[in-house]
Amino acid sequence: MIWNIEKPKNEMDNILSYSTGTKERELLMRELEKIKERTEEIPLIIGGREVKTDDMMEVKAPHDHSIVLARAHMAGESELLDAVEKAMDAWERWANMEWYHRAAVFMKAADMLAGPRRIRNIATIMMNMSKTPFEAEIDLAELVDFWRFNAYYMKYIYEQQPDQAPGEKNRIDWRPLEGFILAIPPFNFYSIGGNLPTAPAIVGNVVLWKPSRWVIFCNYEIMRVLIDAGLPAGVINFVPFSSKYSDVLLSHPMFAGLHFTGSYETLTLLWRKIGENVTKYRNFPRIVGETGGKDFIFVHSSADVDEVVANIIRGGFEYQGQKCSAVSRVYVPRCMWDKIRDALLRELPKVKYGPVDDLSNFMGAVISEEAFNKIVSYIEYAKEHSDEYEFVYGGEYDSSKGWFIGPTVIRALNPKGKLMSEEIFGPVVTVYVYDDDKYEETLKLCDETSPYGLTGSIFAKDREAIVKAEQMLRYAAGNFYINDKPTGAIVARQPFGGARNSGTNDKAGSWLNLLRWLSPRTIKETTVPPKRWERGYMK
Repeated sequence: MIWNIEKPKNEMDNILSYSTGTKERELLMRELEKIKERTEEIPLIIGGREVKTDDMMEVKAPHDHSIVLARAHMAGESELLDAVEKAMDAWERWANMEWYHRAAVFMKAADMLAGPRRIRNIATIMMNMSKTPFEAEIDLAELVDFWRFNAYYMKYIYEQQPDQAPGEKNRIDWRPLEGFILAIPPFNFYSIGGNLPTAPAIVGNVVLWKPSRWVIFCNYEIMRVLIDAGLPAGVINFVPFSSKYSDVLLSHPMFAGLHFTGSYETLTLLWRKIGENVTKYRNFPRIVGETGGKDFIFVHSSADVDEVVANIIRGGFEYQGQKCSAVSRVYVPRCMWDKIRDALLRELPKVKYGPVDDLSNFMGAVISEEAFNKIVSYIEYAKEHSDEYEFVYGGEYDSSKGWFIGPTVIRALNPKGKLMSEEIFGPVVTVYVYDDDKYEETLKLCDETSPYGLTGSIFAKDREAIVKAEQMLRYAAGNFYINDKPTGAIVARQPFGGARNSGTNDKAGSWLNLLRWLSPRTIKETTVPPKRWERGYMK
């Protein structure tokens, strides 16, 4: 059967504004109130069935500790082993299902999410992740894009077939991996929460999905959409669990792959465990991991001040800087520093933060007490080392009602100090002012300072300066931006991922990622086989 999929258009181009007077704003405010009034009970989903346990955790709104969004059941060893069994029961049927039927499930889910389920999911993202309506919209739209483009990319991959020759017929059988995939997404992106289990699944794999404990509430909404879109039982199993049970899955013979986004430390720990167990597995597992970043804006003296400042604020402080791509360090030439500092001091007081159900706020709260304490420790470190750091703006924080940290800009005198080299993952931007005649020297410094290599950008009008930065920072960022903030990658337009300590660079949002979840088989058919074994040279 021939089944065509047109190349999709990005849902990112259709995000709603929620401006005053719009219908979507009215519906959103109503949904937010409904969420605040009710605490959901979230079960595990194993083999298509709801499973409840004695181990439960509360999921609270980061911007208001008093709001309990959900009480979620947590999986233990027996539930995880059951999930593996149910996944493997589903594996053969799902792996052998025609690709267009698998695609149909996720394309339907995308249409549901972009349409009738949109407002509900936007509201859950806002309340669970403390995202503004804009940040929630771009997050939801990205998951819609992942599902639609992954279906398109699957068809593209299957069309890649070998050359033919007289007397033989050749083809590639694009097989899924033999076993189950463990998907471990982070708290900070709903879209990644949905993509990590579904990218392997769309090409025929079965998955155990461990959502981040902080965002089980909104991640469960994704699972509900998938079930209602017709995802067969057991293909994706929703099993939040404590990390102490990781060995149950990582030592299982049918473990076939890890799809991970999170910290560098966690990925290396999981990788070591996989290495220790490598002789137990039926196949060598695939590891696809994206970790952190120490992302930069590099300013050349030919840059426009207002463009730089607008992108520092958006890139550094939207979603409280809790993006692996968020601006964390900025390099500014001395001749521009006074103007950039003055512009920041003019604009930053306008940046309002607070509960995200107040739609006048630009920022919400950070995700948890753990995250709050880590970010605050960097702010306090800078205060204690005034010989090395100078506060330009901010430094305030308050945990009395929610995990709130205000936008903070700190000037560093040491270009390789703690705040210039370590990932903070919060609304703290550190600036290093370099001598005007040391552009190339400072580019080299930028490349060498951080162990990460995720995102970065150059602001300049001088084309030679842009070319030089692009060359010298070739390995400093897997996603490099020219005259733009280093955040906001769009599926199919800027495939996302970095190298060095930032991960395996398997580029989510492109066909390259799907290849990692396939194990091709070459098939050759000879049309007229020989009847004699002798070779011509023997005669």
